[in-house]
Amino acid sequence: MARDSRLSRMLHVLLHIDQAERGLTSDEIGRMLDTNPVVIRRTMAGLREQGYVTSEKGHGGGWKLARPLDQFTLLDVYAAIGEPPIFALGLSDDHPQCLVEQAVNVRLDDALGEARQLLLDQFAKVTLADLSADFRARLAAHGERRCDAQREER
Repeated sequence: MARDSRLSRMLHVLLHIDQAERGLTSDEIGRMLDTNPVVIRRTMAGLREQGYVTSEKGHGGGWKLARPLDQFTLLDVYAAIGEPPIFALGLSDDHPQCLVEQAVNVRLDDALGEARQLLLDQFAKVTLADLSADFRARLAAHGERRCDAQREER
């Protein structure tokens, strides 16, 4: 089963946007993530609707942050991209009348619900400014060496 990497990818993009001296176009972000610009526009639309980014068309346009990184969390971004499934695990519904299946599903559903809530609680504690600070510390430790996507932009 393929993993859903939208959250990680959008966090990556938002930090790049923060570092950029100008707006980044959907084409540039698409090249950065090796995906179609239409996918970028569709995903970024949720972030724009929540007021985290803006977009401008034309020369000098592109995606820009609408607020400082300390004003939104991992949870905010997770919600803005549509709350993709956190776990690949699911409940069986092949035999809904089976008492064994019912017992298994109740316990699994409870455990998965608790685990999901713990993770979302952690997401709420981490701002994008926290991620940026980690990035800056790593950058300083590695002598201004950035990831491949940013080197290609230069």
